Amino acid sequence: MGFDRLIEKIKETRNPSVVGLDPKLDYVPEFLIRKFQQEDGWSLRTASKAIYEFNKMIIDEICDIVPAIKPQAAYYEMYGYHGVKALERTIRYAKLKGMFVITDGKRNDIGATMEAYTAAHLGTVMVGENELEPFGADALTVNGYLGSDGINPLLGACKERDKGIFVLVKTSNPSSGELQDQLMDGEPLYARMGDLCEKWGADTIGKYGYSAVGAVVGATYPEQLKELRERLPHTFFLVPGYGAQGGGAEGVAAAFDENGLGGIVNSSRAIMCAYKKEGCDEQDFAKAARREAIRMRDDITAHINL
Repeated sequence: MGFDRLIEKIKETRNPSVVGLDPKLDYVPEFLIRKFQQEDGWSLRTASKAIYEFNKMIIDEICDIVPAIKPQAAYYEMYGYHGVKALERTIRYAKLKGMFVITDGKRNDIGATMEAYTAAHLGTVMVGENELEPFGADALTVNGYLGSDGINPLLGACKERDKGIFVLVKTSNPSSGELQDQLMDGEPLYARMGDLCEKWGADTIGKYGYSAVGAVVGATYPEQLKELRERLPHTFFLVPGYGAQGGGAEGVAAAFDENGLGGIVNSSRAIMCAYKKEGCDEQDFAKAARREAIRMRDDITAHINL
């Protein structure tokens, strides 16, 4: 229940970080692209095959040291149905390797449409007599700004299937304050959304004290991160914005409780493109990703009591 399985993976690896697999074709080494271009030409199929192979090789290098991956759906959807297939295959492969998978889809709707999103990403669908799991992620990012109508359909899957959701609360982008910082009766809107996360997750609290309703809180706003950690004692945080967006390890330390739990920090481009930063041979891209994942782990854990 709650995010217990994720927390146990964090404790096992002693690493509160998640690798965002958000691959543009520009990030993929040329030797992989050429391999599939020879088979399928310059096509969406080629792009998607190369992206999946890129993901797979990174997962092979990090699965023993990183607890989770976070594929962003848009980076797969941009390559059409071939890309969506690469997303599904990436999720399956990471889970086969024992990793926790957070699909970053930021889904937001109500009623039957939200039920359909829930079935697709966290649940099952019936096809004749067969109950089938379409994508099979462990958690999904969602936009809660339609209120409870957009969240309630997800809660059944959280309870019945041991899944989780991360609700956008205080996001890492520069313009987030245009709405999220606006005051309601003297309190910022992001704080109200955080309070709703506590309410929505109240009957899904697991053995580590965190519910199945988490919150997205950006590393780029460390003061708000600290404020929300104190305000939301049962809400597990997904923390984007570390590294390329400017968030640092000292600031993200505020996401964690006294046991070094309560949050997981995302890095995407810095890990996927570590081989470019290092200037190493592109054949070594996956090992470069591993080296950057270890550096990130050590950077964060130096500031918390995990």
